[in-house]
Amino acid sequence: MSVRRCQNEIDSAEFVEWMAFSGIDGLTAEMDDLRCGLITAATYNVHRDTKKARKPFGPADVVPWLKTAELEVVAEPILLGDAKAQSKMIRAALFGRSTDG
Repeated sequence: MSVRRCQNEIDSAEFVEWMAFSGIDGLTAEMDDLRCGLITAATYNVHRDTKKARKPFGPADVVPWLKTAELEVVAEPILLGDAKAQSKMIRAALFGRSTDG
């Protein structure tokens, strides 16, 4: 689904629910990378020569961004009293747009 179609078909409340669900369920590209890194590291470890590579591989050894990633600070949610203002703030943060249209 395109961003424009998504904006036309769901309201901000539903969008925020999907964002919350994603945060709970871990449906992110970063988590996909981590899962793949775990599998790849396990495969490497099964086949590694323990005399040459004594230390087992971990996800950071096969997923480059894990070595440089910093922990993100999770901010408290910003909740506005006005639903339209809340929608504009979300749209601006996610899509770089603050006007309706």
